[in-house]
Amino acid sequence: MSLTSHGHPVPPEILGPLNESRFSPGAASSLRDRMEEDGYLLLRGLLNRDEVLRARREIFERLAEVGEVSTEHPVEEGVATGTSQRADLVSDLSQFWQQVSELPSLRRVTHSGPMIEFFETFLGGPVRPFDFLWLRTMAPGKASGFHYDHVYMNRGTDHLFSCWTPLGDVKREEGTLLVMEGSHHFQDLISKYRGVDVDRDSSVNGTITLDPVAMAQERGVRLLSGDFQAGDILILDMFCLHGSLDNNSSQGKIRLSCDTRYQLASEPIDDRWIGANPEGHGGGYGGLSAAQPLTAPPIFR
Repeated sequence: MSLTSHGHPVPPEILGPLNESRFSPGAASSLRDRMEEDGYLLLRGLLNRDEVLRARREIFERLAEVGEVSTEHPVEEGVATGTSQRADLVSDLSQFWQQVSELPSLRRVTHSGPMIEFFETFLGGPVRPFDFLWLRTMAPGKASGFHYDHVYMNRGTDHLFSCWTPLGDVKREEGTLLVMEGSHHFQDLISKYRGVDVDRDSSVNGTITLDPVAMAQERGVRLLSGDFQAGDILILDMFCLHGSLDNNSSQGKIRLSCDTRYQLASEPIDDRWIGANPEGHGGGYGGLSAAQPLTAPPIFR
């Protein structure tokens, strides 16, 4: 099956693999060097696979309750029904999505155990993850726009990292993350977007492009991706330009993943994303595209 991003075929000659890194307690310095060089770190099997799959199942059980995940297949497969009763059955979409995003099984994956152990080693001290969690349910036919994370969360420390966690095994054709090679060195773009705050600068859209193929070809770089398994994570610099491939699942599966953010506890933090009820971009979890019914059009902020 050909790979596409926002409907644009990705030519094989510009598609490349992500470099893999290995974590060990003594590898922090080399991993920091690799982050500086590549703008990302791909760590295979860092998380407990069974815990990741448990979170996946419980999330899809909630989506099955609102008619978005088929019960004619094993729920954990995440086969989309193509319909939704969420707006009819749920009185508060924001509260519903916050409850799903705060499932203990999911938080065990993202806010404890190997994830925290890694970041404390990598950052060199006690870490403070954002309380807000970006849970992504990418239905067939959808993809993420290309963006720098910086514009969404820059009111605290600059020493902040994103982590993309696939909640299950995901093949490239099912919509894996797509990284633009060397984009953390695109100084023309970085200087344009550094300091931009999408909540304060309403005239600026954080989505830089929905045609990453044309952009990569213009800049003479590759688009990097790969197949992922439950337990893998991909860590990104705030200025690593990324989006995703289209979810072209032949089985109609939802691509389930989450984004989380980590920093040293001793450094300033963006208070939009912390606390029992983070305000986020306004409206808390209701500001996320995923808080809307699965059949709703995506929001590119």
